[in-house]
Amino acid sequence: MRYENLLVDVSERIATVTINRPKSLNALNPATVRELGAAMEELAARPDVGAVLLTGAGEKAFIAGADLTVMKGFTTMEALDFSLLGQRVLGFIEAMAQPVIGAVNGFALGGGCEVAMACDLLIAADTARFGQPEVNLGIIPGYGGTQRLPRLVGRNLAKELVLTGEMISAQRAYEIGLVNKVVPAAELMGAAREIAGKILSRGPVAVRTAKMAMNRGLDLDLGNACALEASLFAAGFSTSDREEGIAAFLEKRKANFTGK
Repeated sequence: MRYENLLVDVSERIATVTINRPKSLNALNPATVRELGAAMEELAARPDVGAVLLTGAGEKAFIAGADLTVMKGFTTMEALDFSLLGQRVLGFIEAMAQPVIGAVNGFALGGGCEVAMACDLLIAADTARFGQPEVNLGIIPGYGGTQRLPRLVGRNLAKELVLTGEMISAQRAYEIGLVNKVVPAAELMGAAREIAGKILSRGPVAVRTAKMAMNRGLDLDLGNACALEASLFAAGFSTSDREEGIAAFLEKRKANFTGK
């Protein structure tokens, strides 16, 4: 598909999706969110895509938030539709089989922070800034920020960020467990591709089922979550990848996984 607000490139089984509205600091409007959903659905169905990198165009912003020039005129029902649209798209990103790595190159605020939190891993430039500043506008996060943030960093830190609306640095985001790694801005995409490459070298079926186990298990009590893990662990023994992986380890050679 052709997109007006996104750039999509696939190379060496890694898809790079770039929110491409640099003049508005990549702010999210309904059209951009719909395109993001369509792009992710397309990539999820492609057998030549094993991982996805998500970033923003330009040097200033990953996604600076929602497009307030559009939001200011919302009715109550339009606001509800916009919130539910974003939640559906971010839910899909979180649940899609391929790992999604956010390469946060600048401001990740409001909806941008929420998009980042839907990714499986986050690599941030040292110039990046994170925050949920919606209370400064008299509203609350609408794309899952009040729910994903406490699950990622804990209740009290999440409340501090949401209730004060203050921004934090990339280093602080790393310290509280919001991002996985902070690198110089010039090294961001290389670092993101490096970790994607590591994931792609592992067993594809195992990567997919491990992601599913962690995502679904978080909403279960520990006993049921471990039962889910056990069933997925056992299912792995029906795959060719399991045979190849164990044989390669015992024979001290590189595994040749087929994803079957």
